[in-house]
Amino acid sequence: MSEDGVLARFSLRGRGAMVTGAARGLGRAMALALAEAGADIVAVDVEPLDAVSQAVADRGVRCAAREQDLRGLTPDAATDLMAWSRSELGDVSVLVNNAGQITRAPAAETSAEDWHDVIGLNLTAPFFLAQAFASPLLRDGGRGSIVNVVSMNSFQGGMEVPAYTASKHGLLGVTRALANEWTARGIRVNGIAPGWMSTDLTAALRDDPVRDEALLARMPIGHWGEPADLAGAVVYLASDASSYVSGTFIAVDGGWLAR
Repeated sequence: MSEDGVLARFSLRGRGAMVTGAARGLGRAMALALAEAGADIVAVDVEPLDAVSQAVADRGVRCAAREQDLRGLTPDAATDLMAWSRSELGDVSVLVNNAGQITRAPAAETSAEDWHDVIGLNLTAPFFLAQAFASPLLRDGGRGSIVNVVSMNSFQGGMEVPAYTASKHGLLGVTRALANEWTARGIRVNGIAPGWMSTDLTAALRDDPVRDEALLARMPIGHWGEPADLAGAVVYLASDASSYVSGTFIAVDGGWLAR
């Protein structure tokens, strides 16, 4: 295969990709990476999307933006969101389930409201969105790629984040379950497991000298990751470059899991 042939497999030109939690942090970085690879973007977030919409447009592709709170998402609402996305862009054959939240509290003090909010956004919403994304593709013989953003807490318990840990263990399980059912029918399902990234969700850890030092000591790479470090992984999993990859995950973690 020629070099041009290899590079062409990473192209997303003519395809559409929905990214949830796209306004900032990891979601914004992945949306921009997919746009640079040629994909039109559906950006979904509870926060304003003007900045990321402009950044996507600056890369020469289209952006459809929708401000929506995905906590408490129902199957009907997921179907509506996906139908609107396809009416805006035509093709939406990539889904990146990135939106998520962490509520920190000891397990004994975790409220029912916090538990349900975290599980709802981190686990239930991705599942309903995956159903809505896949339904017409399965019916019509279409092809697609789902990328679920899992976590280091998909593999370990963490401290004082029981709902987050449960949700991310569950999301990795859903990734594998959907891959088992849908890969042979044209929809690949994989995960990205970010390591310790410099985002708003980890600010409390980075601001705590004791926790920060302990985390850095276990990172073989020796520093926190940046959202842009996910660019290569998300384009790979979304594109035909990973056409024989399904039911697994890429750890973008600076070697954390190797410890």
